[in-house]
Amino acid sequence: MNFSSIQLKPSIPVNEFVDLPHIKLSFNSIWYFKVQMASDLDQDGVVSRMVSDVPPTHYITQINMFSQLSKNNIDKYTSSHFHAGGYKWKLAIHPNGNKNKGITDHISFYLEIVEVDSLCPGWEIRATFRLYILDQNKDNYLILQDAEERGRRFHGMKLEWGYDKFISQDTFKDPENGYLANDTSIFGAEVYIRQEKHTGKGECLSMIKDAVGYKNTWRIENYSGLKEACIDSQVFIAADKKWKIQLYPKGKGSGTGSYMSLYLTLAEPENLTPTSKIYADFTLRIIDQISGNHYFGKATYWFSASNTTCGWPRFVSHAYFSLSTVGLLVKNVCLVDAELTVHGIAKPL
Repeated sequence: MNFSSIQLKPSIPVNEFVDLPHIKLSFNSIWYFKVQMASDLDQDGVVSRMVSDVPPTHYITQINMFSQLSKNNIDKYTSSHFHAGGYKWKLAIHPNGNKNKGITDHISFYLEIVEVDSLCPGWEIRATFRLYILDQNKDNYLILQDAEERGRRFHGMKLEWGYDKFISQDTFKDPENGYLANDTSIFGAEVYIRQEKHTGKGECLSMIKDAVGYKNTWRIENYSGLKEACIDSQVFIAADKKWKIQLYPKGKGSGTGSYMSLYLTLAEPENLTPTSKIYADFTLRIIDQISGNHYFGKATYWFSASNTTCGWPRFVSHAYFSLSTVGLLVKNVCLVDAELTVHGIAKPL
């Protein structure tokens, strides 16, 4: 079993009973009962609640000084990754409820599958899972489990399942229940895979609202002494992808001999899946170091593992570039800018 603990910074008294809605019980084994929970899992979902003194098999997260989460404006705590059933998972705990779903009077608690980019296209699994919270007074766990025996379906468009209303704030904070003792709470999870399959190929295009632009400046010294047919800038990061500028001093393709060729390219296209695509607009610019009348080209392009590069074989003529009055080459130094904005990414499902 994996275990994680976070330390945050008075204490709450401890008492003796497990407090569940309309029921107070003392347990020595597992007790089951089902509750209709329209806000959990799905609209018609039935949730099994049970109590056991057996700890969760796969992962435990202990949160010390729990009250400090709210005081430090931490709306969501995400656990480290853990392995179960051949997959990687993490827990997501909203101490004041999932604000995105309008929850304010309960703790929200979810299980999420992670690192799915390494899975085969069209992956899909069904898993049953249990989410735990420890009653530290009685040393047993309150467990919530979806009563859907087939398990819940995790796939590329549904990575997370869980409970919007895992436990009410009043029940959680009541010292008689033991869920919060000395400002410490302990959560856990078990995950069991019931079915695995591949549904075939597919893709999902995610467009980006208010996309952020990135800029990188490349300083090339001793330009006239360049011997290589192609020189690359240092790799830079934009939208979590690696990029570089490629410059051909003596030209490439239709620009060979009379032009400088200039391109933007993905630095590590082999890390993309074959069907992944990146829609970007970009500007490549040679800086006018004298008067600020920069020489530039703008383009939009779908970058992918098979289409890694976009640019201009005839970006600027050697004759114009070499003029001392235009400022593109000063003291044998050339400055090249790349501005890049990614507006959409397509990935396999």
